[in-house]
Amino acid sequence: MKKTLIAAAVAGAFSLPALTFAADAEPVSPHTLTGNLTLTTDYRFRGITQTFEKPAIQGGIDYSHSSGIYLGNWNSNINEGAGFPDGNLEMDFYGGYKASFGDFGLDVGAIYYYYPGSDANTAAGTTFVNPKNGQTHNGSVDNKEIYIGGTWKFVSLKYYHSVGDYFSLPDTKGSNYIDLSANYDLGNGWGINGHVGSFRLKDWHAGTDVTDGDYTDYKLGVTKDLKGWLVGLAYVGTNAKGSCDVTNPGFYCFGNKTPLVAGVTKTRDAGDDTVVLSVTKSF
Repeated sequence: MKKTLIAAAVAGAFSLPALTFAADAEPVSPHTLTGNLTLTTDYRFRGITQTFEKPAIQGGIDYSHSSGIYLGNWNSNINEGAGFPDGNLEMDFYGGYKASFGDFGLDVGAIYYYYPGSDANTAAGTTFVNPKNGQTHNGSVDNKEIYIGGTWKFVSLKYYHSVGDYFSLPDTKGSNYIDLSANYDLGNGWGINGHVGSFRLKDWHAGTDVTDGDYTDYKLGVTKDLKGWLVGLAYVGTNAKGSCDVTNPGFYCFGNKTPLVAGVTKTRDAGDDTVVLSVTKSF
């Protein structure tokens, strides 16, 4: 009996500090800061290549608060022929609010796309000239959008609406994009993802002809987590009009340089189907 009491006393003595440490533990911070870095064989924005089907290095940083407020920045190299004369860098700045209600989620916010060094003026061609009044967009190419989205388990639906000229194309305020996506965890580090998007370009005219910039894009991919490195392989395609027929070039026929010079500038269908391989590290 005496030995039992001593053992109990010793056990209690060693358990008290643990209880004290638990009581004195600092509360969990409401602030979260994360970063990401990606290497990809092709940067596709809404199904359209931004790097002339060349590799890209991308990275960003995100801040979130337990209240649901978040801010972030994301960056990637781009090719000037995708609509950014003299530019080679994309910088995105965004912020918004997220909330969850059981299996459902809400996301509202705004995003600003900026291309430092780009020059949207008549010296780079006629792309940024308004055919209705001859006015041009001077300065760097940019785009401003607001968005609202909802999620249910592994499915999400998001709507983007431009509040200014869409990537500096005159008279395109109100262009919009709908994104329906799904990401499903298969377990053991494997995942599958799918996406369908619909883009509508608002009232843009090239000279006297109406150029149809509307299209649908899609993606089907698989991912594998390899010790914190997320490897992704995806098939990406669109029905965007990107024919580079010299007699009838499509709206999404991009060159590797701006402006297009017949016989000098290389061109390709920026929305043609492709396979994209990527490696992402979050920290």
